[in-house]
Amino acid sequence: MKVLILGASGFVGRHLRAALERRGDIVIAGSLHDPSAAATEAATCDAVVNLAGEPLAQRWNDAVKHAIFYSRTELPRRFLEALGRIDRATVKTYVSASAVGYYGTSETSTFTEENPPGADFLAQVCEAWELQAAAARDLGLRVAIVRSGLVLGRDGGALAKMLPPFRFGAGGVIGNGKQWYSWVHIDDVVAIYVSAIDGGEGPFNATAPNPVTNAEFTHGLGAVLHRPAVLPVPQFVLELMLGEGASVLTGGQRALPMRITEERGYTFAFPALAGALENLLA
Repeated sequence: MKVLILGASGFVGRHLRAALERRGDIVIAGSLHDPSAAATEAATCDAVVNLAGEPLAQRWNDAVKHAIFYSRTELPRRFLEALGRIDRATVKTYVSASAVGYYGTSETSTFTEENPPGADFLAQVCEAWELQAAAARDLGLRVAIVRSGLVLGRDGGALAKMLPPFRFGAGGVIGNGKQWYSWVHIDDVVAIYVSAIDGGEGPFNATAPNPVTNAEFTHGLGAVLHRPAVLPVPQFVLELMLGEGASVLTGGQRALPMRITEERGYTFAFPALAGALENLLA
């Protein structure tokens, strides 16, 4: 199979490319900076995986929020429009990234793929992101959407940013610690993308089956690193650093991977946080 990965240089993209190449697929690394050029590359492939998007881990202001929204909606729209204007006989599959931020935040609810979108900014971004991906069906493509949680890996993502303060004994619970973290090991999220490339349609939650609260995550990470995790991080400090983007850490959702396990038969390599952290950090 020949696969175009848009956003192949990112954290998940690097790991996905390696996994596909290990199984013998031909991988083309692409970008959405030039949607028309990306469409020309896609026309020679069997599948397209769109992982491209402005990073969320930065201080949000109006310009950054515009870039987050634009990169996930307007650029994919231009790409699909360009793809629709050229011969695309080989292209059968379009897999788009999304996030469990689709559901909004809650300390009490549990979300599966059947739940509707939330109403906050990130939920609105995810909903528009997925609606744009669904337009690929008009081109005759099978469309799968991977709603990732907090992806854990050694060489990128949220965990890499958390490690320095924890290793110095300065890690701690964020806010009240009750917000849910629907986390997933990088190996599992990559395997779910591979499964979505091979078959299935619609949204799949890429989250481990055992979400934890921020407090549980904090103490688990401290235990694996043999460091104390007793210094709380007040919400206002994060808001000073990240602006509205602090909501990614101070809010959360308990999302379960129902469809990938029940419909695709996926078995998680790392279903529990302790095993995932031990694998990545011990």
